Amino acid sequence: MSTPTQPVDRALREPTESAARLWVLWLVLASIGLWSGFFGPIQVLLAQQSEAVSPEHKEAVLALVTGVGALVSTVLNPVWGAFSDRTTLRSGRRRPWVLGGAAVGAVAMLLLSGADSIWVLVLAWALAQAGLNAMLAAITATVPDQVPTGERGVVGGVLAIAQTLGVIVGSGIAAATGSIAAGYVTIALVLVATTVPYALDSRDIPLPQELRPQFRWSVFLRSFWVSPRQHPDFGWAWVTRFLMNLGNALLVLYLLFYLKDAVHLSDDEAEDAVFTLTAVYGLVTVVTAFVGGWWSDRVGRRKVFVIWSGLIAAAALVLFAFVPTMPAAYVGAVVLGIGFGAYTAVDFALITEVLPAAADRAKDLGVINIANALPQVLAPVLAAGVLGLGLGYPGLYLVAAAVSVLGSVLVRRIRSVD
Repeated sequence: MSTPTQPVDRALREPTESAARLWVLWLVLASIGLWSGFFGPIQVLLAQQSEAVSPEHKEAVLALVTGVGALVSTVLNPVWGAFSDRTTLRSGRRRPWVLGGAAVGAVAMLLLSGADSIWVLVLAWALAQAGLNAMLAAITATVPDQVPTGERGVVGGVLAIAQTLGVIVGSGIAAATGSIAAGYVTIALVLVATTVPYALDSRDIPLPQELRPQFRWSVFLRSFWVSPRQHPDFGWAWVTRFLMNLGNALLVLYLLFYLKDAVHLSDDEAEDAVFTLTAVYGLVTVVTAFVGGWWSDRVGRRKVFVIWSGLIAAAALVLFAFVPTMPAAYVGAVVLGIGFGAYTAVDFALITEVLPAAADRAKDLGVINIANALPQVLAPVLAAGVLGLGLGYPGLYLVAAAVSVLGSVLVRRIRSVD
């Protein structure tokens, strides 16, 4: 005879069995497709389209498109996560959102491939963000669902590698296909193809109907506020991730224009340089993400890795600020990869250890993901202010470095994780 605690033990308990390597592989593949869908457009294609539809106002158009998209991401990521937490389908809580998100994301890429006006570009990218964030919310929650605490550094490192590979794949597709339309179509195909293996073997754990709370709009909306007074470590984890991602967004968003306007590359040279710099950064990140995550698991500590990796990333931003040359950019990409690779892996593991409740994992991780998306909304505004004051890219990247240092230092305020 079953006991009342068995459903809770099955769906909401902390996992204790090691994650299967094949399952981790499927998760990695899906993540590669997901991040190629985000960063192929962000790093190359959206900038090209912004310049094509309005050459004289390319920066403003890019800021509008990415800002609206990031706003959609900020709102919908935790919303999709909350619905995922409440999903009681036999196929599981996460798989339906991964599949649905990939399908919507692929359709949005096809719409983007033919976008020839500012407003079509804005709406199609907003749709892409809606789909991809449903996928992201579900994939992120599978880790605390199925990976024991002592293995999350390694799995976080592997997922950081997947994110980096996705950035490289997306940027490479954008650079290699030769046209904006072909780039988007290829990214759509990659997104679908990499999601299928996970869909067939997600090992998702269904939530019993009796464990799903009754739905009330007032309660649902209030649930998105996680009180920093009641959960201070969660609050500090959010703040530090927001600051680190703001510093990174200030670099990534304007990298193509930086290479053209500060390093003085031609259009073709700048587009190729974005890919090669991303590849260099990615190769270093692959190593440091895995090593950092593995080392963190071995010593049972998280904060020291997060702090030092953030400071190293800030040093790379200082280099970009003061030495606008391609050799320096390559060195900066290596240093940034060392810092941000370890940061991405270990900070993710740290965050999974300060989540307030097992029943709200995807929603709470969605709230954390606001700290990833909101900087994309604020970065264009902050960048416009800095550039408008005549401080140029040196001023912009020094601001980015200062923000990253602050994010690193405040990690010390987290108390429940070593």
